[in-house]
Amino acid sequence: MVVNVTNIKAASDGVWEGDNPLSCAFPLLIVQVVIVLFSSRFLAFLLRPLRQPKVVAEILGGILLGPSALGRNKDFIELVFPKWSTPILESVASIGLLFFLFLVGLELDLAALGQTGKKTFAIALTGICLPFALGAGISLFLRRDVEEDHGSAGYWQFFLFIGVALSITAFPVLARILAELKLLTTSVGQTALAAAAFNDIAAWILLALAVALPGSHNHQKHASPLISIWVLLSGVAFVVFMVFVIQPAMRWIVQYYDRTTHEACICLTLAGVLVSGFITDIIGLHSIFGAFVFGLIIPKSGSFRERLVERIEDFVSGLLLPLYFASSGLKTDVNKIRGGEAWGILVLVISTACAGKIIGTFLMAMMCTIPPRESLTLGFLMNTKGLVELVVLNIGREKKVLNEEMFAILVLMALVTTFMTTPSVVAIYKPLNYGGLDSTTSSGKGKLHILACVRSPRDVPCIIKLVESFGTSNGSVTLYVMHLMELNDRPSSISVVQQTRRNGVPFINRLCNKRSRDEIEDAFSIYEQIGDKKQRIKVRHLKSVSALGTMHEDICNVAERKKVWMIVLPRMVMGWGVVNQRVMENAKCAVAVLSHQEAGESSTSSGEGTKRVGVVFIGGHNDRKALEIGSKMAQNPKIIVTLLRFSDTTITSRYCEKEIDEVAVEEFKKQCEGVLVEYEEISGEGNLARIIEAMGRKEYELVIIGNRQVLTSYYEMGRVEVSTLVIHGCSENDRAKTIVGDNV
Repeated sequence: MVVNVTNIKAASDGVWEGDNPLSCAFPLLIVQVVIVLFSSRFLAFLLRPLRQPKVVAEILGGILLGPSALGRNKDFIELVFPKWSTPILESVASIGLLFFLFLVGLELDLAALGQTGKKTFAIALTGICLPFALGAGISLFLRRDVEEDHGSAGYWQFFLFIGVALSITAFPVLARILAELKLLTTSVGQTALAAAAFNDIAAWILLALAVALPGSHNHQKHASPLISIWVLLSGVAFVVFMVFVIQPAMRWIVQYYDRTTHEACICLTLAGVLVSGFITDIIGLHSIFGAFVFGLIIPKSGSFRERLVERIEDFVSGLLLPLYFASSGLKTDVNKIRGGEAWGILVLVISTACAGKIIGTFLMAMMCTIPPRESLTLGFLMNTKGLVELVVLNIGREKKVLNEEMFAILVLMALVTTFMTTPSVVAIYKPLNYGGLDSTTSSGKGKLHILACVRSPRDVPCIIKLVESFGTSNGSVTLYVMHLMELNDRPSSISVVQQTRRNGVPFINRLCNKRSRDEIEDAFSIYEQIGDKKQRIKVRHLKSVSALGTMHEDICNVAERKKVWMIVLPRMVMGWGVVNQRVMENAKCAVAVLSHQEAGESSTSSGEGTKRVGVVFIGGHNDRKALEIGSKMAQNPKIIVTLLRFSDTTITSRYCEKEIDEVAVEEFKKQCEGVLVEYEEISGEGNLARIIEAMGRKEYELVIIGNRQVLTSYYEMGRVEVSTLVIHGCSENDRAKTIVGDNV
């Protein structure tokens, strides 16, 4: 059916007026967006057990919607993706691409990259040069097929496009693969991420050079080499102008925003992205270069960047970016790869890309004294492709440097190399196997290790008050504070990785005298400065950047490595409850969950004076764990522990193991010799109200309860205003779990 594009309406008059909504631009665009989102999300769901990044599902979804699969049905194409709608779909997708590259520029902190060291730079350089050289070698062979469709394609331009396509490492995709494999905070992950950032910047420079060179697409314009020189000089002038003029202006805008939170600053920045893209398009470079450079020059400090990313990333990454993959898939026709020679070229391209990246990275990493297994892992990680690969290939297709067959071959190469990354790394490198450390006891005599997980500064006061209860003058407490951050498909989740080093080692900004901190680190820093020095509480900071479904692995593995005695978790809301549940199921030590605390609580010490802690003992494993916690708190001279022992056999017979319980009580008394501990025997003929009444006779700061029936009665009688430490039900492997109640 022939359609006159000039007669296409933006919106339909409705079916009652006899209009077909799919013949109008905007209703058709809505249908296309819905189909693209559904297909990509459905494929991502299917690929989730394989731990594949979402970009694989989006690329595959675009290919399936194109002429390779569903697009072979002419009726489907004419109905959903007619030719006249292609410019509209690509324009909307290009806006998403423009802002996504701006977000990628925001992620890359050039100052942080300067600290990565010579090893990382050498690995990145080799990971670019070897595949680029191999790409130059096979480009002589591949160019013959392109010439059949596009005549005498510019050799240098074709050479650069093939070299860049084979040497790219996708920084955003790699970051998510590392997070999925729990490698973000390992030395391998940090090296790979920094090398990928170097690789990305080099790839953009090479791509700009490839775009600037004349090729077959402009042979009718009688282009001379001087035009390429003018394009490159204009591009350099643009970068200089952005660095020395726009960057100081943006620094002033960021400072003004932090003082006033003015919305005009956000709008001005978003307009700057579009203007930068427009300028580079005028120069002769692609508009994405302007957006990427503009993202690089924005200051990374302050709240401006976080607020800016919050405004645009969900809409861009979740809605517009999948349209770019779909538009790329609509251009990819796998059916163009026909005959043994074409499939041989596909195998050659994939083999060359993998060999160049993996072998080059492996050899240089070995020369940098990195162990062989980690070196090989780095090679496979650096072989990751993704969005940047598609950008290069689409530009090459637009410039008539790549024909449809070569375009399809290179798209499949990007898909295969990205798909193979996760299973290859899992087979080679398994960092989560720490050798089964015994975490049921603390390491070192008199030392106590506690792992406290926090989501926000609101969790800090309760954690400090609880940890202070364990501080003693005879031993020391080491508090590992793990900041939990949910990793999703948003670029802002990755930016925190650049401020993270190996687990247990704080990130230190070597370029500045000030440490790079967030509010949580600041709160604990204040506590360390003004807290009681005699208690000797050492604070170490860690970060976990993971999806909620796998975050418990980070927590449990760190607890094992650090030989943690107790894990303290914040009260989880809005889907975070799965983290607590899985930690309780998998941890090999006590687990404490903090419930909501009052907003007005101080984040420092809980105050001077003696505090009272009540330990309720009926019998059973949970109550014996309560005794162990109580004995630790009793060593604190500011804590008076009261043992409330319930002796009614009508209730205790269901829970206690008399001989073991008696041994536990005697051990408690032995450990508490010389410290202030009170004992109170309670009997009530099966009436739990008696024990609740006894608990209420004194003003306790904290009550430790191991019996769930007592806990229920405790709350039913209105004692919720008292802080409560509840021993959760043990699993079959005898792991004790604890829950910390209100206002600890």
